[in-house]
Amino acid sequence: MALFQPEIIETKRLILRPVTLSDTQDFFELDSNPKVHLYLGNNPVKHINESVLMVRNILDQYKSNGIGRLAIIKKDTDEFIGWSGLKYEQQLREDFSYYDLGYRLKEQFWGNGYASEAALASLEYGFKKLKLKEICAAALVENLASNFILNKIGMTPSGQFTYKDSLCNWYVIKKDDFDQ
Repeated sequence: MALFQPEIIETKRLILRPVTLSDTQDFFELDSNPKVHLYLGNNPVKHINESVLMVRNILDQYKSNGIGRLAIIKKDTDEFIGWSGLKYEQQLREDFSYYDLGYRLKEQFWGNGYASEAALASLEYGFKKLKLKEICAAALVENLASNFILNKIGMTPSGQFTYKDSLCNWYVIKKDDFDQ
C-alpha cells in the first residue's frame, strides 16, 4: 500500500511539509530539550531511537488516517524549526476521538509568531482541503504561551479536563466559525 503524503502548505515565512525519516535528528534536537517538554509531561527524549519512533508514528498516521503532523521549515534558511499540523487523536480524551491541532518549535524559534502562523495554516488546510467540520486542541492550564496562541488563532475555550494529573484547557473551532 502506498504511503499517503499530505500536501505541502506554504505561508509567508514557512513551509509545512510531510515529515520524513531524514527529520529524525531534528526531532531529537527538538524533543531532547527539557524546556520544550516542560508542559509535555516533563519527559524529554534521551535517545535518538525515541525520535525514530515518533517519526514512524507520524508516518503511520499518514497511512492510517490520511493526516498527520508536518515539519515546519523556515523559508529564508531552509531550516527545520519544529512541527505543526493535525492528527486524528484517539488517546488524550477517554470519551471520544477528534482531529487535534498541535505544534512544537525548537526553543530558539519561540516568540517569533511561527507557531501561530503554522497553526493558522493547519486550520485552513483542515477546513478547506480536508473538509473537516471541527478541530480541537488542548493545552496545560499553566502553558500560557500555548493558550495564548490557541486564543489568538480563533479557537474557543470549551472547558477543562484532567490528563495524567494535569489540568488542561480544551479548545474547539468549527468550520463555520473559521470561515467568518
